[in-house]
Amino acid sequence: KLGLERFHSVAILGFNSAEWFISAVGAVFAGGIVTGIYTTSSPEACHYVAHDSKTNIMVVENQKQLDKIMQIWNCLPHLKAVVLYKDSIPERHPNLYTMEEFLELGDDISDTALDDIINCQKPNECCVLIYTSGTTGKPKGAMLSHDNITWTSAHCSRAGDMQPAEVQQESIVSYLPLSHIAAQIYDLWTGIKWGEQVYFAEPDALKGSLINTLKEVQPTSHMGVPRVWEKIMEKLKDASAQSGFMKKKMLSWAMSLSLERNLNCSSSSDLKQLCTRLADYLVLAKIRQALGFSCCQKHFSGAAPLNTETLNFFLGLNITLYEAYGMSETTGPHCLSGPYIYRQHSCGKPAPGCKVKLVDTDAEGNGEICFWGRTVFMGYLNMEDKTKEAFDEDGWLHSGDVGKLDKDGFLFVTGRIKDLIITAGGENVPPIPIEDAVKKELPIVSNAMVIGDKKKFLSMLLTLKSVLDPDTSDPTDILTEQARDFCQKTGSKATTVSEIVATRDQAIYQAIQEGINKVNMNAANRVHCIKKWRVLPRDFSISGGELGPTMKLKRLTVLEKYRNEVDSFYEE
Repeated sequence: KLGLERFHSVAILGFNSAEWFISAVGAVFAGGIVTGIYTTSSPEACHYVAHDSKTNIMVVENQKQLDKIMQIWNCLPHLKAVVLYKDSIPERHPNLYTMEEFLELGDDISDTALDDIINCQKPNECCVLIYTSGTTGKPKGAMLSHDNITWTSAHCSRAGDMQPAEVQQESIVSYLPLSHIAAQIYDLWTGIKWGEQVYFAEPDALKGSLINTLKEVQPTSHMGVPRVWEKIMEKLKDASAQSGFMKKKMLSWAMSLSLERNLNCSSSSDLKQLCTRLADYLVLAKIRQALGFSCCQKHFSGAAPLNTETLNFFLGLNITLYEAYGMSETTGPHCLSGPYIYRQHSCGKPAPGCKVKLVDTDAEGNGEICFWGRTVFMGYLNMEDKTKEAFDEDGWLHSGDVGKLDKDGFLFVTGRIKDLIITAGGENVPPIPIEDAVKKELPIVSNAMVIGDKKKFLSMLLTLKSVLDPDTSDPTDILTEQARDFCQKTGSKATTVSEIVATRDQAIYQAIQEGINKVNMNAANRVHCIKKWRVLPRDFSISGGELGPTMKLKRLTVLEKYRNEVDSFYEE
């Protein structure tokens, strides 16, 4: 009714909700393209996506998001209408509708008119645009076809053992941004495919309310990005640090038994098995219940690699985290782990019908991961040159990630080609293993970032674990319980980040140096050693620009933002 043209987009700007899902499905039925916009986007970023995707209709959640659109509406020639679904409209504006008004508009359009549009759509036509946040340059709109979406939601979810509702009613919590492929394919399209029951979290889920929702829902399956699993781990460690001596002892006893059993699949004595079962029943089951995971059979992690500490922590709770791997350009997951496909530290095997190959492999078998199959996208909207760069002449999509395959076909992702540090001496250094080792050695450290591209030696920027502001989820100056615990053990009375940084707190700086020395001792070779480091006055955050929407570290932004600090490492 509002004049949506074929292959023009319906942009949705809001937190996960029933209206988001309904708008997305409606957009596809009406012959348009679903385009999610991150709720954290600036008016300029909204304009870029809406203009690039030729947005005809914009669906926005509340007044805050509407304000952004009102600022840019005049510069969007294709925009015909805006629909507001949460708040009431403060002042009337032509072509601005509430959800109720909008839904009534279609009453006089016949079902045959809609059926004609549905029936003329083809499987290889675009129906979803996912804008990759792109660590460099402008965001790219990855075009996904009907076939990409229907095939991936059917086959990849089965590889992860998601069940059709006729077999078992799956229930999930939707909370990660739907403009990102991971949540869109897992919550929305797979949800429809298998008739899952979807619960929507509160908009402040990532600021701490997620656990309350999980407790209420007790989902059968849960997907998180590594930072979500790390936050749950930190919350539990904080709670444990505050509990009494006996409780602490019981928990560490139960977790060590569970970890041992999960790491050694070999048979152990009957007594050991009995103890492990008892520990699970008496201690671990209660913790899983408190986290909202007592009915959860599958726990997935994707979008970035998990570190060993997090994997082992959850194995200690008798929770196996199944890693999936893919990109926006493969409609989300291309390789998956699940109850029947699992190997520690691997992201499983390609989904049925999909293929993976490695090119330019080195002596250890590490090469660039390439994809082939029906998950692979159509190309980037309005960017033919970028599309050509992504594929080789045989039609394989190049990921830009480095990985290796074991003899059984399990894939292990070892890093990003772009993230790989090449020192002045021409040595290749993957930063993530070093960063993970430092975080494991120093529980006070929240983020660690290795620097050393084209430099003579490696240096590192560190941030400390601090409490998040409950309203903005920005890091405050106050150290977390776990961080304060670390301070006390070193003999420091510090309770804030600023105290430590301003006075270069001797006890803590010495402890950090000792931790880094330990990591250096285990380094692959001398080139991998950290020579200099610095503690920054504030933790990384999405609002600070150092983290992307799924909490991925934006290395180039960090280098730019802290250029003076970085330069000081290398001044003669």
